[in-house]
Amino acid sequence: MAGMSSPPDALRPVPPHKLRTGVRRIWFATGYSLQGLRAGWGEPAFRQEVIAALVLLPLAFWLGQGWVQVALLAGSVLLVMIVELLNTGIETVVDRIGPEWHDLSKRAKDMGSAAVLLSLLLALGIWTAAIAERVGA
Repeated sequence: MAGMSSPPDALRPVPPHKLRTGVRRIWFATGYSLQGLRAGWGEPAFRQEVIAALVLLPLAFWLGQGWVQVALLAGSVLLVMIVELLNTGIETVVDRIGPEWHDLSKRAKDMGSAAVLLSLLLALGIWTAAIAERVGA
C-alpha cells in the first residue's frame, strides 16, 4: 500500500499511563518527579547546589527584608537547581542518541550549560543586592 503513513491517532493504542486521571495521575506524577530528583542527585553539580540550598534557603529568611526579598532570594536558589535538572535532562537525551560528536549535540549541551550560568549569575546578583542592602541599612 504505497503512500500509507502511520495510522491515524484514533487507531493508535494509548499508553496506559496516559489513561490515569485525578489523584492516581498525581500520585504517579509525584513518583516520577521523585525519581528525577534521585537521578539528579547522581550529578555532582546538582548535589553541590542542593548542599548550597540547605544553607541559603534558611539564610534567605534571615537576610530578606520582607516577603518579596525572601521570595527572590529563595526563588533564585531554586531556579538554579531547576535549570541544572533541565540541563542534565538535555545532556542525558543527547548522550542517549549516541556518543559520536555532532555539532547540534554540542550546541544543545552548550546552551544548557549557558542557561545554568545565567541562572547562577542571576542568583549571585540577587544575593549581592540583598546583602548590600542589609549591610547598608
